[in-house]
Amino acid sequence: MATERPSSFELAKGINGLDKIVLRQSRFRSAEVYLYGGHVTSWKNENGEELLYLSSKAIFKPPKPIRGGIPLCFPQFSNLGTLESHGFARNRIWEVDASPPPLPTYSSPNAFVDLILRPTEDDLKTWPHNFEFRMRVDLGSEGELTLTSRIRNTNADGKPFTFTFAYHTYFSVSDISEVRVEGLETLDYLDNLKNRERFTEQGDAITFESEIDKIYLSTPTKIAILDHEKKRTFVVRKDGLADAVVWNPWDKKSKTISDLGDEDYKHMLCVEAAAVERPITLKPGEEWKGRLELSAVPSSYSSGQLDPKKVLQ
Repeated sequence: MATERPSSFELAKGINGLDKIVLRQSRFRSAEVYLYGGHVTSWKNENGEELLYLSSKAIFKPPKPIRGGIPLCFPQFSNLGTLESHGFARNRIWEVDASPPPLPTYSSPNAFVDLILRPTEDDLKTWPHNFEFRMRVDLGSEGELTLTSRIRNTNADGKPFTFTFAYHTYFSVSDISEVRVEGLETLDYLDNLKNRERFTEQGDAITFESEIDKIYLSTPTKIAILDHEKKRTFVVRKDGLADAVVWNPWDKKSKTISDLGDEDYKHMLCVEAAAVERPITLKPGEEWKGRLELSAVPSSYSSGQLDPKKVLQ
């Protein structure tokens, strides 16, 4: 299987008999990736706590995508194009990539797996482009989770192609009303609830009291999600992904989503590293790389508020 360190992952059977990869760093630190969708469904810390949110009604049955965890949106984000919403990568069967091109090696003994997706004949009918989508899922020695995606244009006809992309991450939170997001203040965003009209963020942090679906533009490489009740901060670091989508469906919308529980919105928040506003174009032979690193750290208090300065600096 993996040539670099065959023992860095184990293949197991998941829900409904679907194949999944299990990465372990210690007794409790782990991550799980389903080959269906190349989909990370679990990321646990040293206490065995689940850090990603999986819908209480998630359907592990192709061709329905899995609701929760980290769905991959490729080659189209949302309905910004002619394909099914969020593209097809999240409901295809990926393969373990036995001979991936080299990525930087780490001094610490990380657990990782390399996956690859190539288009099916049906994919080529709806999106007529040959590509190789390689992704490494890496669980670091401190429990950080890194997804590195490399997409290459392998068209033989000399044609370029263009795509949009997102890591649609669902974070597990204590209570959405206790959460704030820092690092996106003063930025422009497109509001999906208002026909993608452009606005500028006014608050000093993003807090949640109603449905939100915004694409923040030209965002920093680091964003913090502060969970007041759990005294935990998620740190999102990203490269090659200029945008950040913030989504929570709230109560009314949740009831219209068949594979999401009515109360699930209270305990989840999507903050997605994305490339939406400026689609990526690749000529034949060219490769794009997009990287997401997630870590969870204890939040420290300062005058009754969580102090993100220690995180964002």
